[in-house]
Amino acid sequence: MSFPVIGVVGGGQLARMMAPQAVHLGVELHVLAEGPDVSAVSAVAHAPVGDYTDLQALRDFARGKDVITFDHEHVPNAHLQALIDDGVNVQPRPAALVHAQDKLVMRRAIEKLGLPNPQWDAVATVEDLIAFGEKIGWPVVLKTPRGGYDGKGVRIVDSAAAARDCSDWFDGTFDALLAEEKVPFTRELSAMVARTPSGTARTWPVVHTIQVDGVCDEVIAPAAALDPAVEQAARDAALTIAEEFGVTGTMAAELFETDSHPAGFVVNELAMRPHNTGHWTMDGCVTSQFEQHLRAVLDLPLGDTSVLGERVVMKNYLGGDNHDLYALFPAALAAEPRVKVHAYGKSVRPGRKIGHVNVVAEPGETIESLRARADRVASLIRDGR
Repeated sequence: MSFPVIGVVGGGQLARMMAPQAVHLGVELHVLAEGPDVSAVSAVAHAPVGDYTDLQALRDFARGKDVITFDHEHVPNAHLQALIDDGVNVQPRPAALVHAQDKLVMRRAIEKLGLPNPQWDAVATVEDLIAFGEKIGWPVVLKTPRGGYDGKGVRIVDSAAAARDCSDWFDGTFDALLAEEKVPFTRELSAMVARTPSGTARTWPVVHTIQVDGVCDEVIAPAAALDPAVEQAARDAALTIAEEFGVTGTMAAELFETDSHPAGFVVNELAMRPHNTGHWTMDGCVTSQFEQHLRAVLDLPLGDTSVLGERVVMKNYLGGDNHDLYALFPAALAAEPRVKVHAYGKSVRPGRKIGHVNVVAEPGETIESLRARADRVASLIRDGR
C-alpha cells in the first residue's frame, strides 16, 4: 500500500500547519526549507535546505514527489514550467500562480473577467502617476507589481507633490508600477475557495478581516451583518477566479467592502495558497484550509466547509515584549481554556508573525466577548499581560 508524497516549496508557517493534516491523511510531507531553522523544519521529518530560485535545487527536491505545492508564491515561473516539462505534477500551475505573483497581471485579468476592480492603471513614470491622480482624484495607492506583502511595497500618494517624491520607486526594477484608487471601504473581507485539478470547488463563508499596519491582525468568521447578496457575489467571484485562472489548492481573494461599486465590494489582492485570513478554519470548520489544500492538490474529494459554531475569531500575535513564549503558556491557557493556541516555532522579533489563537463562540456569545477572549490570550503570550 502506497500513500503519496507531497513536496512543499518553502518552510514557513503555512507549510508547518500543513504537516498535521498530512499526518491525519496518511500522506508524507516533505519541505524545501530556506534554512535549517525556519518554521516548518521542526514539524516534518524531511526538510532539506535549498534555494527555491535555483532550478537544480527544485529538480532535486521534486524527484520522487507525487505533487509539488507551495508555502509562498515566489518561485520563478520559468522554473515551475521547467519542472512541468520534466513531468513533475505542480499544483497550482504557473499560469494560475502568476496572478498572485504580479498585481498588474491580476488587475488585467480581473478586468477581463468583468469582476469588481478598483480604478487602476499601469504607471511607468512619475508623470504617469500624476496624470492618474489628476484623472481620478487624490489620494491614490502606488504598489510594486511583485514582491510586496503585509503592507510592504505599498505607498499612499496624496498629491502631485507627493507623487514627485516617489521618483525613487521608478528606478527601473519594474517596467511599470500599479496605481489604484484609494477605495473608500467600510471593512476588508476575504473570500476563500479550494479547487481540485479536476475542477470541483468549495468555498468557505466570507470573513471580516482587520488589518493593523498592513498586517492581518484579526478575523471574524463569518463576517457579521454582511448583505447576503454581497456574500453570494463574493463567493461567486472567488469561484469564477479559481475556475477561469485554473487555480488548484486553496486561494484567498482579499476584498474591500464598499458602496462605491454596485457589487458591494472590489477585489484587492489574491493569494494562491493557504492564507492568514483562513487560519480560523483550523478550529472553526469541519475542514480546515490546510487539509483542504492537501486534498485539492492530490485531487481528492473536498471536505465540508461548515462552521463549527455561530462565529469564530482568529487573532494573530506578533513579536512583542515576551521572548520566552512557552513560559507564559500556562497563564494564557488557564485564562481561556476554550481558546486554541497555535505557535509557529519562530524566534521573537518585533512585528514578526509568531502565532495565532482561535476561539469558537459559545451559544449566544457576542462578537465583542469572543474578540475580547481571543485578544486576552494573544496579549498574555505576546507581552505577558
